[in-house]
Amino acid sequence: MASPPAPVAPPVAHRDSGSLRPVIGVALVAALGGLLFGYDTGVISGALLTIESDFGLTPLSSGVVVSSILVGAMIGAAGAGNLADRHGRRPVLVTAAAIFTLGAAMASFAPSAAILTAARVVLGLGIGVASNLVPVFIAEIAPPLYRGRLVGLNQLMITLGIVLAYVSNYALEHVNHSWRWMFGIAAVPAVLFGAGMLAMPESPRWLALRGHTERARAALTRLRGPDDPAAVEAELAEAATRAGDTAERTARKNRWRTLTSRSVRPMIVAGVGLQILGQASGVNTVIYYAPKIFESSGLGSSSSILATVGVGVVNLVMTPVGMVTVDRIGRTKLLALGAFTMTLALAGLAATLAAGGQHSSVAWLAVAFVILFIAAVATTLNVVVFIIPSELYPLRIRGTAMSATMFSNWTMNFLVSLTFLTLLDTLGGAGTFTLYAAVCALLTVFALRCVPETRGKSLEQIEQELLTK
Repeated sequence: MASPPAPVAPPVAHRDSGSLRPVIGVALVAALGGLLFGYDTGVISGALLTIESDFGLTPLSSGVVVSSILVGAMIGAAGAGNLADRHGRRPVLVTAAAIFTLGAAMASFAPSAAILTAARVVLGLGIGVASNLVPVFIAEIAPPLYRGRLVGLNQLMITLGIVLAYVSNYALEHVNHSWRWMFGIAAVPAVLFGAGMLAMPESPRWLALRGHTERARAALTRLRGPDDPAAVEAELAEAATRAGDTAERTARKNRWRTLTSRSVRPMIVAGVGLQILGQASGVNTVIYYAPKIFESSGLGSSSSILATVGVGVVNLVMTPVGMVTVDRIGRTKLLALGAFTMTLALAGLAATLAAGGQHSSVAWLAVAFVILFIAAVATTLNVVVFIIPSELYPLRIRGTAMSATMFSNWTMNFLVSLTFLTLLDTLGGAGTFTLYAAVCALLTVFALRCVPETRGKSLEQIEQELLTK
């Protein structure tokens, strides 16, 4: 008969902002992975026009170049977690930086569309690894009371990376072979990311899991500061207790098999279900195809591009609002509120498109509903989509579980992006966005019924509570 879980000490709260400075610095360095994620995702929008001209691409080959990054992301997300559980978070993130650098160089000097496609797959590998491990690494170094907003730095940097990609596209538009420069300059933050991660401590929780107590203590002291050694010892004892208990229960189990065990299954349902429904809500189709949506509502080409810039700005500006809010009202309430608002916004967009006509007032009403939708996504779904799974999973299988989670994210992203234009042609704008609104309504119910609240709890407390339910 299994022994009951050991009692867990209460979480250690940091009493002053000064003690947060070291962990904020480490989180910012790790979040450079999110910046590269955003930049390498967004840069293709401006680069594609000159790529098509230089290589004489057809619509099909252009689609292959664009979508190849998603294939790489699926592979990277699937493989990164198991490596991180075996070898640590930091070395795998350093490897991701090297992959980003290699991909930027390959894309910049690509002599053919085939090599460029291969480079995009390499960049996708880096994105998949970063999307998996950056939230996990930040979650494992962060104090409980500030973990949500610190993990949210990843999403903020993703949106910043997208905006920087748009800016570089604009700035380099008239440079010869501009797309080569657009891809190549990404090597600079990639090198900074790798050098920065080499100087960062390993996750103290992973070190505790592996029995490296002294290294875990040193890492925690660096992250929390030397002024409160008792708090460091208390947090280390909590991490070591759960690490030992987790190791005892899962040492003889295959990590992937553990994901389907009865105790872990509700966590996987919550984490993977959030990714599937979040992507199926159509959030990325709005980002990818905003100009087409606006043109279908009656805006001209230049006005559609201007409105799309507004979408990007709203996405960037509203993300910090969600970062501040997530630790105050909690993950579940924020997600449910956001999904409900997304439902209303998409229903309004569908009704506007159904009204038809090419009147400018109707077109700008459609823009307003899209802006409302993006604002809701930026402050809620996009903030918690990485935070929630990084907190839910048991320590020993956290990386592997995140692999399954982010693989489902990228796979659904690929499928939704692939089918959007077909849905638009088949169902029309009104029918397509009514379908997405229904998914958002389902996401609202899912958030309230299936996603446990984790606000203000240590990772060890969350693990104990969920495994003993």
